[in-house]
Amino acid sequence: MARAAFLFPGQGAQYVGMAKALVESLPAARCLFEKAAAILGYDLLAVCAEGPAERLNSTAVSQPAIFVASLAALESLRSTNPDAEKESVATAGLSLGEYTALAFANAITFDEGLRLVRQRGQAMQEASDATPSAMISIVGPELAKVEELVAATKAQVPTETLQIANFLCPGNTVVSGGRSACDVLERLATDAGARAIRLAVAGAFHTPLMRPADEKLATALASVTIKSPRVPVWSNVDAKPHTDPGEIRGLLVRQVLQPVLWEATVRGLLEAGCDRFYEIGPGRVLAGLLKRIQRKAECINVGA
Repeated sequence: MARAAFLFPGQGAQYVGMAKALVESLPAARCLFEKAAAILGYDLLAVCAEGPAERLNSTAVSQPAIFVASLAALESLRSTNPDAEKESVATAGLSLGEYTALAFANAITFDEGLRLVRQRGQAMQEASDATPSAMISIVGPELAKVEELVAATKAQVPTETLQIANFLCPGNTVVSGGRSACDVLERLATDAGARAIRLAVAGAFHTPLMRPADEKLATALASVTIKSPRVPVWSNVDAKPHTDPGEIRGLLVRQVLQPVLWEATVRGLLEAGCDRFYEIGPGRVLAGLLKRIQRKAECINVGA
């Protein structure tokens, strides 16, 4: 039997129209969105299916939307390939996706997970509103060149925060920081022949600019029951597997301010013997990153 890792996408994977077909064809998916509407107090499915994009892309909405849509996609996999989960030996999620991974692993319930990501999204939106900031994906150069670009930008805009926020894969690194610094970085990266892509997020996630969102999340997590997951959940913070609820709780708080070590996580999963990957949720970003890390890796996309 294959040793599979189940992977869940993060913010930025959302798109208007997501989950619409799933809900129309799959009662279990519709049930999740009905539960979400009761918890959130608004029709999340309508925003996912119809937009407007501005509302769906807001952090406070997109985080719950991706969480629910990804778990709806998981229900699709369960209906079409009920044996797939038996292959699972590990799970991980990119930033927000780590909460979906925890729900998949039965470490948190759907209801508590949704309330958590709503509070996380609101706290991060408030932090973003407090300081104009952004995230930019630098595509093409290797890490050393991106570090040079960040240093050159900070020399021009020394008063603003700017740092690598997502180590995604060779040739794809995300930088977060103040808006003026990001403007300069975008220009320098383009002049250097790189692609600089602004991400559809509210601000500089995974940097100290997200304070005090980490404190608010810690307060929210204190009242949530986290169980030992049925398969290890790999953390974005240290790229290691975890099963201890106390460790998981602390890592989720640290994740708000610290960089996402996605490439190291995927390499760790490969070294641990994972030979099949399932990307579950909207988009195909994680499959693309996986292929940049290990071209021969098998990845099955289960979209929303």
